[in-house]
Amino acid sequence: MVLSAGIGKRMRPITATTPKPLIEVAGRALIDHALDKLAKAGVETCIVNVHYLADLVEVHVSRRTSPKIVISDERGELLETGGGITKALPHLGDEPFFLLNSDSTWIEGVTPNLEHLVRHWDDARMDVLLLLSETVTSVGYDGRGDFDMDKEGRLTRRNERSVSPFAYAGAAILHPRLFEGAPEGAFSLNVLFDRALEDGRLFGVQMEGIWLHVGTPSAIADAERAVSESID
Repeated sequence: MVLSAGIGKRMRPITATTPKPLIEVAGRALIDHALDKLAKAGVETCIVNVHYLADLVEVHVSRRTSPKIVISDERGELLETGGGITKALPHLGDEPFFLLNSDSTWIEGVTPNLEHLVRHWDDARMDVLLLLSETVTSVGYDGRGDFDMDKEGRLTRRNERSVSPFAYAGAAILHPRLFEGAPEGAFSLNVLFDRALEDGRLFGVQMEGIWLHVGTPSAIADAERAVSESID
């Protein structure tokens, strides 16, 4: 599933007329960077949720041949990350699935990062496996980190007044059991991440390559510069 329903307030004024998933970086729409990675990983079907400027996103992804796109329509109500996935669960089946944010992409390292996630997934121990980037090596990220990680990959949240070395890079594997007893309506996926953390079932793996966090207009140029330098 690719999360594509957000309004993109931090990307204004660009998002006044262009939905954030369709903003281009290095000649490709952000959502296509995500879908290309899924196709390369062998994903045959992808759920794309839509809300803001939904028609533009829906028409854009309808042109793709791989992966097959299924639209989860949130035009009537923006359900946030957790509610959006919950609505799409009937399309996602009973097995673990990839989740990608449409505003996050990366320059691959030696091993493609979706393959990297699959290699580290342990169904017996995990409900969530997050792809994490070191904050000091990321491009376009100016936060204080999200998580600390132990040697086994188990995660804990950053204390409010501290700095953590890892940030969530917008890609994960989730198991549908994570959503058992989930709230109704709109809610943040962080509610379920915290529940998995309390149960000791929230894990992470450090990504290979370079994370490109395209959250603001200025971050577009930073991301394109990083891509250009990686090709040279």
